[in-house]
Formats: sequence, C-alpha cells, structure tokens
Amino acid sequence: MMRSLLKVSVMAASIAALSHSPAALPQSQLPSLGDRISGIFSLDEEYKLGRDFLRSVRRTTPTISDPLINDYVVNFTHNLAMHSDLQDYRLAFIVIDSPALNAFATPGGVIGVNGGLFLNAHTEGEFASVMAHEIAHVSQRHFARSVEDAQRRRIPELATLLASVVLMGTGSSAGPAAVMAAQGRSIENQLRFSRQNESEADRIGLRTMVAAGYDPADMARLFERLMDISRFTSRPPEFLLSHPVTETRIADARSRAGRIPYRNTGQSDSLEYQLMRARIEVHYASDNSAAVTDFTTRLSDSRTDQQRTTNTYGLALAHLAAEQYDLALQRIDSLLASDPNRITYVVTRADILIAQGSAQQALDYLDRHLRINPSNHPLTMTHVDALIAQRNYTEAARVLERHAVSRPDDHDLWYLIAETQGQVGDISKVHQARAEYFILVGDFRSAREQLNYALRIENSREGNIPLISRLRQRMTEVEQMQRETQG
Repeated sequence: MMRSLLKVSVMAASIAALSHSPAALPQSQLPSLGDRISGIFSLDEEYKLGRDFLRSVRRTTPTISDPLINDYVVNFTHNLAMHSDLQDYRLAFIVIDSPALNAFATPGGVIGVNGGLFLNAHTEGEFASVMAHEIAHVSQRHFARSVEDAQRRRIPELATLLASVVLMGTGSSAGPAAVMAAQGRSIENQLRFSRQNESEADRIGLRTMVAAGYDPADMARLFERLMDISRFTSRPPEFLLSHPVTETRIADARSRAGRIPYRNTGQSDSLEYQLMRARIEVHYASDNSAAVTDFTTRLSDSRTDQQRTTNTYGLALAHLAAEQYDLALQRIDSLLASDPNRITYVVTRADILIAQGSAQQALDYLDRHLRINPSNHPLTMTHVDALIAQRNYTEAARVLERHAVSRPDDHDLWYLIAETQGQVGDISKVHQARAEYFILVGDFRSAREQLNYALRIENSREGNIPLISRLRQRMTEVEQMQRETQG
C-alpha cells in the first residue's frame, strides 16, 4: 500500500492545488476541444499531470525493460490508437513487472500494463479489448470530466476524491479505502460517475477494437474469464478492483458485439502476440527446468501451426533460461528456417549466442539485420549487449548515445548509458546521463547535482564552451520542472 501511495503522491499534490484555489483551474481562452472540459482542464495540463505521474511510477515501481515486450506494447497500442477517438497522440507507455492482472490509463495519455495482462489475455483480441478500453478513458477525457463534475457539484474534497480515482486506476487496494474515507453522498455520486465512465470506455473501446480489425466478442470472452477467476479467490485480480466485472457488464459487451458489423480477418490472434506471451511466461517462471518440461509437453500437444510455433519459441526461451544453449539454438534455428527476418527470432538467437559466450558471432549475425532496420530498438539493444559482453564499452556507449537521440524519454536507456560511460571512464558523461535518468524518474534534486558535477569537470577543460552552455541550459530547464512540480 505504501508503494501505491508513493505512486500517486505527485498527482495528489497537483490535484490538491486545484481544489484549494479557483484560479488554479485555468480558464483557457481557446479550449483545444471547443468544449467546457478544455476550459476547466486543458489537454496540456493533462499532459503535464500525466508525465508527473509517469515519473513517479518509474521511480517507485519495478518495470519490465525487455526491448521486445516494450516495442510490442508501443507499436500495438499506437496502431490501436489510430482507430480511436484520441485527439492528442502524445502517448507514453510503461510495462509494470508484476504477474498480477492490471492495466490503467492516466490523464495525458500514459497507459500502463502489468506483465500479468499478457498471462490472462489469451489472444491479441482480448489484449486489444483491455487496451482499447484504457485508450477510451484517455480519449473521452474521463479525468477532466471528473474534475468538471466535482467542481459543478462544489465538492470541497476534490484533492482526496481525484487522488482516489487515480489510485483505483492503478489497481491499488488503497483506492477504495481512500474513496470511502473522503465523504458520504459526494463519494457515492462520484463512484456512480466513475461507473458511467467504465461503461462508456467499454462501448467506445469496443468500437475502437473493431475498427482495428479485432473480434468484438473478445471483450466478453475476457470478462467471462476474469469473472471465473474472481469466483475462486478471496481477493480478485487488481484489474477487477478498479474495473468490476458483473453479469450485466458481460451481457452488455455481448449485446454490443452482436450489433457491430464485423468481418473475421484472423487478426484477433496474431503470432507476434503469442510470442510475447511466451516471453512473459518464461520471465515469471519460478523453475526453469519446470518451464522446459511444460513447454515440451505443450509442444507435443500442439494442434495448429501457430501453437507449434509458439510453443517451440517458448521452449527455446526456457532452454535459454536453463542455460541449455545448444538446445535453445536448435529450437530457434528451426523457427528461423521458415521465418528468417522475424526480429523476435533474430534477437532471441543473438541473446542465446551472447549467453553462451559467442558475442562476436552475435555481432556478425546482427549486422545484416541492423543494416535493414538500423534504428530498431530490440536489435540495437541486443547489439549493445553483445558489445558489452566483449567489453567494447567505447563502441557500446557510442551506439547508446546515438540511439538516445530518437528515444530521449527512455529512462532505462539513460541508466545503461551512465553505466557504460562509467566503464569507458568518461565521468562527465556519466553525470550527464545520470541527470537525464533522474529527470525521467522525477528526482530533480539529484538531476541538478549530476549536472553540477558535469559542469565542474567541463569548466576545468579548455574549448568546451558549447557543451558548458548546453549543460547550463539543461540546469535551467530542470529548475523550471522542479518549480512546476512543487507548485
């Protein structure tokens, strides 16, 4: 519970400012959506609030840094969002390292999923139903509408109320408790308003997933499975605490699906999604030998080509985790024989080569694929892993810094840059990279310290005026971010 409260502390502080001063709810001269909501809480204000929340989550919560998983979530959700009602596409994503089922959306387009969502959504269509629902919360601006609704009814406890909504959105058990502690009738009205938001997110999310080519029946299928899960446990999955599933909700999803024209294109269960599920399963496996046995059994029981492919891939990953490198290579090579350019297979084969001590082989193998896809994130990070395995830290740092130009908001990337520059021995660049990392996790005091260290080093060198100027400008920017957050 303490960690969940830490997650929301930055948001709660921002919300508190809104509740105490009418002037703190800026009245935009030109509302970006042309409605009363934008006049109360603009898209830019939602964006800033969401990024504050994202920094807080990064700082307090373990995340999955797997480049393949993260790349899949980003690409999949952006594609889904293109079929949604979103007007602001400044989205950000985070994959929480937890096997518990959960997903959430915050103001400003921050969308989070737990690793456990992959475990519980058996098809990409079911996964899409959850992500489309979360996108709908953002596109319909349910947070801003909650602010407007609370202001209209003059709720004095706005800070407590909206902090509770955010806590519930992240699946925290502290959320309902905070709601109950706020105030009787006002809270009852707000919960009713939230249930309306959930229903609307279902309806609009269903429309989005169908527009993207997914079977509308997938939403009801997932709801039914979640209800079955909740029947056999004293504590339901986190997702169900903030997204309660009832017979009525399932019936509504079925009814809506039956009324939406849909042509089956086979998209609802893509191979790539199943490969990501296999990665998550092995990631959370408590016993690597048992994982090998499990995937071996599943492979022998496979009935379709996709099941055989997925279980072969899962078995390759299980062999890798169990340090059975020759067997892992045999399995992944059998998949590459029929699909030689699938990046997921290419990255996995390189990972196996690196793990068995053949980093140069991995580099040679990755070379052709990087020439075809020079900026691909999973390929680039695997290339860096191979360079680090060879202790070629100078080249690894060069590749990482070039990659950071297109991924300036990747906190894991900046952390690795700092570590790698430390091996190179460039202490100024260590401090610069650490500063960027601390900015992205919201620790502005530490970011300023790191920039000061870098400035001391650069001031002692000659002919470094451009870099010194950039560092001073960055210091000014960090100070401004810190003032905005504290304000």
